[in-house]
Amino acid sequence: MAIVRMRFHVAVTEEALHRLNSHAKDERDREDAWIAERRRERLEPGMPRRAAATVRREIRVEAARMRRTGEFGGTRDDIVARAVREELQARGLEREWPEPPEGELEAPGRRWGTPPSQPMGAGGYTDRISVNLPHDLGDTVRRAAYWTSKEAVEALQDWADRWGDGIEVALREAERHDVPSELALLAAAGQPSAPQSALEIRDRLRQRVLTTGDLLRASVDRAARSGQPNLPGTAGR
Repeated sequence: MAIVRMRFHVAVTEEALHRLNSHAKDERDREDAWIAERRRERLEPGMPRRAAATVRREIRVEAARMRRTGEFGGTRDDIVARAVREELQARGLEREWPEPPEGELEAPGRRWGTPPSQPMGAGGYTDRISVNLPHDLGDTVRRAAYWTSKEAVEALQDWADRWGDGIEVALREAERHDVPSELALLAAAGQPSAPQSALEIRDRLRQRVLTTGDLLRASVDRAARSGQPNLPGTAGR
């Protein structure tokens, strides 16, 4: 039965993408080399075609099992999915989360209350990748981000009701919706000016907001740093 997957689009740095792709290629090469060696060991000259086909199938089945157990990294999605589980465990977030209120996870745009993200281009994220996670894992990521951030997001909403979003957010939202920056500045100018103490409270609240992008970027970094496990039968070679 095919695994139902959930797709995420994640902004990453060029370095993170390069390291992840390099790691995934190394894993493919490692698996291919292992399969080639097993075939050299088990396929004998003159072996009947049916027997040879059985050997090749057994090797494919064994390689698939090793991908499931993590002895082989598998595809890039497999590598990231394994790292996502490790990241959730490390943060204490791998558990059953209640379902968020209807419509909360489908809201467009950046999560309410999160600070403006690094821009694409120089000085920020340079690339985007698509990550396909098993549906149950992807759902855990989304729910964990929602419930972990809920209290801070509500406090940020209260903060914005008191002090407004500020020029920084107004300009970014104007750019997102193709509104002239002059109009955004005029609108922001009519809002009360938050004192430094209020700005510090807002910054602390923002630091408590966890997004799916935060979790996935941390997982991509974790995957790129992961070492290669020892394969059965390769010790001492």
